[in-house]
Amino acid sequence: MTAQETLENVEKALDEIRPFLMSDGGNIRLLSIENSIVKVQLEGACTGCSVNQMTLKNGVEATIKKYAPQIEEVINVA
Repeated sequence: MTAQETLENVEKALDEIRPFLMSDGGNIRLLSIENSIVKVQLEGACTGCSVNQMTLKNGVEATIKKYAPQIEEVINVA
């Protein structure tokens, strides 16, 4: 998969999960993809949410890996 295809697939994954985050007053922004690691920034209500790490791993990371299996990890950059 090319870097462009990976970027497009990660964006598709974020588009899939974004409505759930927005329904709780949050959002997510893609910052970069480097060496199979996706860096994102949780925004809005997600920044102070006590379960944002669970959302990041079980929701965001799982969805991204469904679209781009070569991704190893998703990191929130605060």
